[in-house]
Amino acid sequence: MRVLLAGYNVDAEVIAEAVSRGLDPDRLTPEILSAAYARISRNPAPVDELRAQARAEVAKARASNEQIVFGLGHASVAEHAVFNFDLMGVSRLAIEAIEAFRLCSYTEKSQRYIRLDDDLVMPEELRALGLEERFRELTAYQHRSYDLLYERLREHVFEKHAALAAEKANRRTLEGWAKEDARYATSLAVEGQLGLTANARTLEHAIRRLAGHPLAEVRAVGAELARLARAVAPSLIRYTEPTAAANARSPELCRLATELLGPDEGQTLPGAAGSVQLVAAPKGGDQTVAAALLHGASSAPWDSCEEQVRALGAADLRAIFDAALAPLGPHDAPPRAFELVALRFDLVISASCFAQLKRHRMATLLCQPYDPNLGFTIPPAISEVGMAGELEGVAQASARLHDAIAERSRAAAPYALTQAHRRRVLVELSARELYHLARLRLDRHAQWEIRGIAERMVGLARQVLPETLALACGKDAFAETRARRFASP
Repeated sequence: MRVLLAGYNVDAEVIAEAVSRGLDPDRLTPEILSAAYARISRNPAPVDELRAQARAEVAKARASNEQIVFGLGHASVAEHAVFNFDLMGVSRLAIEAIEAFRLCSYTEKSQRYIRLDDDLVMPEELRALGLEERFRELTAYQHRSYDLLYERLREHVFEKHAALAAEKANRRTLEGWAKEDARYATSLAVEGQLGLTANARTLEHAIRRLAGHPLAEVRAVGAELARLARAVAPSLIRYTEPTAAANARSPELCRLATELLGPDEGQTLPGAAGSVQLVAAPKGGDQTVAAALLHGASSAPWDSCEEQVRALGAADLRAIFDAALAPLGPHDAPPRAFELVALRFDLVISASCFAQLKRHRMATLLCQPYDPNLGFTIPPAISEVGMAGELEGVAQASARLHDAIAERSRAAAPYALTQAHRRRVLVELSARELYHLARLRLDRHAQWEIRGIAERMVGLARQVLPETLALACGKDAFAETRARRFASP
């Protein structure tokens, strides 16, 4: 056996240094790996020799990529080329569109841990509408409230947790609690930054989707991604024209929705929390998962496994799940059999909470636009320090400008809103993915709002899948939950 390291991501400055010293830049293109691996299926030569051939004949490798990826339609070959991008100075609203692709990887500047300044993106749409001055006045108000809330919350947190504050190592955590609540007053136009990693196939798909986005800022990001990737891998990034095929809010769909459902009326919710509804769940889901577990552990056909499980009593059903769950540790995913049952939730959550939920990209997230009629979320700590009125004032002023912008540009209107404002999200995820959400979002280190949302999701789901979700909990509670499960008769 031979295992070779064929390549890895290299910082662009290192590549530039190599080129400046005389290395042919064509030898550094990721197209070489795609072309070499494309030949594996039809060429008996060892893979390292195929790579050597591709390195020696880059023009030929590019032609081969174009024929195989676009001519023959074997797009998976493009997945062997990987790109990294630094994205800076993009708005919190635009980041939602950028991070909507399941197979990319993202690491984003956290507004929970970093104190925000007053840098913001000025949307082209607002300049064109003559609303730049009003927008700057609003965002200045939002940021003043952020500073005011942060200072008051910081003082409150340190007083409330004086024992923790006595140890220097805990102070950054306590400051983070103040920051994560103060950010509810900040604008969706506030600047952020992120690192993005994508293979060429996924990147081309993302570029096309971004190119058709209604916001000019998002379209500009897509254009830059296309320009930069094409410069080093022209044979893999070809189709970059906009696509509107996946637009869930096409004008015709919106017209039909209004015709069938009536005009939007909104639904104002209490200030402190959103809404969680379990709107679809499988009947007999525990039995489905148990049958799949037996199917994977035997040579029996599915019908036999399902029939056997339907005849079992509660004790025998539990025994199957005990056998599957017993090997799990706090960082282990349950078996893939848990993917055979799905749960659907209708959520109303703040922008701050959605920023965390969107990271669960293996779930299906269908989002409505931000809607001031749904109200806004007030962190309990802000109420505790008597500052709820401050956040209410900011939210109401933001909603007024949102409505003024929406009269002429519905797509750009959310730039005016705060991270306290809400949207409705339809979420469907398998029981296996719900375990992942629970491990991360029910942990004591999780932010309070998404922890509350996750608690309600898991609680509702456990009512219909008690055995399947027996160990769905936060990492910090795993040992206790596991001991309780296996200690009971």
